[in-house]
Amino acid sequence: MRRFPRPDARTVAVVAGLAALWLLTTLVVGRRQDLLGVATALLCVLLATVAGVAATAARQRDGDDPRDCGQSARHPGTQPPGIDADTLETLGDRDAVRSMRERHQRGEPHR
Repeated sequence: MRRFPRPDARTVAVVAGLAALWLLTTLVVGRRQDLLGVATALLCVLLATVAGVAATAARQRDGDDPRDCGQSARHPGTQPPGIDADTLETLGDRDAVRSMRERHQRGEPHR
């Protein structure tokens, strides 16, 4: 007996997205307000989450993720942004933001 090949991440994303859309349509048209309606809503959320994770996995495997902050092989010269958690805490202070921008423009390391 042969095993089935694992589905591609794009296939999983499409199937889960279509199933979530079908369940959402069923919820809107059926207007069920009982336990079955709640279970259908939870399953719809679960399928939408699976679709999103599968789409992200496919995008990362292809290396086409524009949000990878320059870490892909296509853009080796770009640097990721130099903002850490401590810097994010100070973003409410205008002087701190201005000094951070000045340091970043001069190329100084983070403190």
